Amino acid sequence: MVNYEHYSYRVIWSSEDGEYVGLCSEFPSLSYLDENQIAALAGINNLVKDIVVDMEANGEKIPAPISEKTYSGKFQVRTTPELHRMLAIQAADENVSLNRLINYKLAC
Repeated sequence: MVNYEHYSYRVIWSSEDGEYVGLCSEFPSLSYLDENQIAALAGINNLVKDIVVDMEANGEKIPAPISEKTYSGKFQVRTTPELHRMLAIQAADENVSLNRLINYKLAC
């Protein structure tokens, strides 16, 4: 059984709606609007709970919480030869590896 509380929730302000929007990364099609920030979080949390219960009852595949997945720390990025060259030059100028330079840029 998936614990719906382990999903990645966030609340943002929507100028368009004039309310807070509760969101869940694992269920990008869901949202919950409320004038109160805490209520928006509780609303999306309850909505996801209801969806997970419904999916379980129907035997549907339920997304795993991002927080419970394991990651290797490796991924490949394809870029243009020109950008690759530019980054390699920048890494050499800073006397660091290309990997270290890219990690720094991703973290900023």
